Amino acid sequence: MSDTPVKQQSTAAFYGQAVASFAIAMAATSIGIFRLDADAWVRAFLAIAVLYLVTSAFTLAKVIRDRQEAGQIVSRVDQARLDRLLAEHDPFTEKL
Repeated sequence: MSDTPVKQQSTAAFYGQAVASFAIAMAATSIGIFRLDADAWVRAFLAIAVLYLVTSAFTLAKVIRDRQEAGQIVSRVDQARLDRLLAEHDPFTEKL
């Protein structure tokens, strides 16, 4: 019995929706900051804050994904060791 993990992959529609959502959110935020009735330094500060928030969100998503993948690798190694031990074990041999 093999429990080979199936690699999950996003559909093209989900990928497209995610890209479109990101583009619309960035465009709306950029337009809002640009049209804001405030001094240029206030708009610049808000733009930098948005860019920092976006980059930190990408970093967080990558770290979470990397931790999940590392956990899956450890789980597969442990499963392989257990499978090898079970395959080598013979319950009918007498051990002293």
